[in-house]
Amino acid sequence: MAEKVSGEMSEDSSDSAAAVSQDLRSVLVTSVLNLEKLDKDLYRGTHHWVPRTRRLFGGQIIGQALVAAAESVGENVLAHSLHCYFVRAGDPKVPVLYQVERTRDGRSFSVRSVKAIQYGQPILICQASFHSNQPSPLQHQFTMPSVPPPEDLLTGEELIQLYLSKPNLAEKAKQGLNKLLADEVPIEIKPVNPPDFYRCVAMEPKKLYWVRAKGHIGKGDMKLHCCVAAYVSDYSFLDTALLPYPGQRATFLASLDHAMWFHNTFRADEWMLYETESSWTGGSRGLVQGRLWRRDGVLAASCAQEGVLRVKALTTSAVTNESKL
Repeated sequence: MAEKVSGEMSEDSSDSAAAVSQDLRSVLVTSVLNLEKLDKDLYRGTHHWVPRTRRLFGGQIIGQALVAAAESVGENVLAHSLHCYFVRAGDPKVPVLYQVERTRDGRSFSVRSVKAIQYGQPILICQASFHSNQPSPLQHQFTMPSVPPPEDLLTGEELIQLYLSKPNLAEKAKQGLNKLLADEVPIEIKPVNPPDFYRCVAMEPKKLYWVRAKGHIGKGDMKLHCCVAAYVSDYSFLDTALLPYPGQRATFLASLDHAMWFHNTFRADEWMLYETESSWTGGSRGLVQGRLWRRDGVLAASCAQEGVLRVKALTTSAVTNESKL
């Protein structure tokens, strides 16, 4: 099913939520995506949040690479697509250099190549394309899923607190949950269909959750909102492929590539619905696709990623949770 859409940005009432934190600028703007310019087309980025894997978060590298690319194009063009390959794991102990190559500037499209570099070697290779707006009578999109509004749902942190309040919760489980609470992730999530924490039941490889940047960004520059959305798009994306397998525990997950297409304007500090699904797994790899929806039903962006999925079978007690409660 398809419907005609408008490219106008939503004047959503969630501005009121942002207004509460007008003085609290999102750390994604002030730190994570705030690059230091070293020379023409050469930038340095530092790190804010590091996952428990102790490898750099892929969304950060994608977002920073897009920031670097966007600095080299005119004000009248916006990112419409990016295609990235992760070629090495990032080291959180050292900054990342971003080297931009001005591949092409045409009348309506500009293409940039970006290398993210550590220790003299690329850890990510990104191609980003920018496009000046060209009105067209051809406009259609899928229909946004019907889901409860974010105001009716619990945040990820609130869900964890619910688990922690359960009696007889094993000490090991408490430690794991408290580590999750201690993570200073600069985005806020409200799952629509949260899986059980212990993943005891096989689920369809699909997820729906509301997501937005923590703190205030404002209408500002659409280029910046695209960079924030690129950061957000990689969070909890690949593990969609694990939902049908409650008897398997991931021993190694890593993104191999990431692609994104920007369709309409949006605010990354307003709630957007992230719809993710995995159409295939095999050969220790998994493929996931995603769609970011504005609250007014307009499709803001589409994503795709393939990653490495190495798993280990859980014991019966771990799967059934017999030893937990």
